[in-house]
Amino acid sequence: MIELEGKTALVTGGGKRLGAAIVRDLAGRGVRVAIHYHAAHAEAGALAASLQAMGREAWTFRADLSDAEQAESLFERVWEATGGIDFLINNASIFPEGTLDGLRLDTLLPNLQVNALAPFVLCRKLAAQASKTTVVNLLDARITDNDRGHVPYHLSKRMLYSLTRMMAVEYAPGLRVNAVAPGLILPPAGKDENYLAALAHTNPLEQYGCAEDVAEAVAFLLRSDFITGQTVFVDGGRHLRGSMYGG
Repeated sequence: MIELEGKTALVTGGGKRLGAAIVRDLAGRGVRVAIHYHAAHAEAGALAASLQAMGREAWTFRADLSDAEQAESLFERVWEATGGIDFLINNASIFPEGTLDGLRLDTLLPNLQVNALAPFVLCRKLAAQASKTTVVNLLDARITDNDRGHVPYHLSKRMLYSLTRMMAVEYAPGLRVNAVAPGLILPPAGKDENYLAALAHTNPLEQYGCAEDVAEAVAFLLRSDFITGQTVFVDGGRHLRGSMYGG
């Protein structure tokens, strides 16, 4: 198992929600953390300050990942400021509503850029500049099924799933690329724990998880140096009920 202490991780969308949980977990394991944010300036700054107060090394970096040039620049700025990147966690995403009937190029492209292409750009940069590094992409447990209310998002996460497997082969042996697919973990903005409780019956375990479950799965994949191209579903078994893609 790989020792995490003293390593450096870039976590995109690390200022809040799942990203912040991953940042806190990694910092608690002695990892130096570069926290990327777009709009969550206050949250990212407060998180970094709290970690620094505990003696942990943390930085914040702003970038709009819908712009490919800013994604590349983010990597270069983090690399220069921290002296290198050992781990990349592609957590940042957008989650707009959208149906198949309403699907248009202008609604699809922003999802593809932020949720799939920006992670690819960052992975490719890492593969070109480092050796023996690890990437974990955040997917969604519903990639095996059909999220008919968020079609552009769903398609972008399916694309990132395919890219995860492709990059695991293309960039081996220096780069390991895996993914974590969360299920019923956090309620949407404006909802509380009752939202999760009402949906607990939708997975075989009939319960819901927490952000720390996802962070634990990320850390496991970072430490396990003989795993690549895999997706760990943290969803109480929800993905086993999907049938859209067969297999």
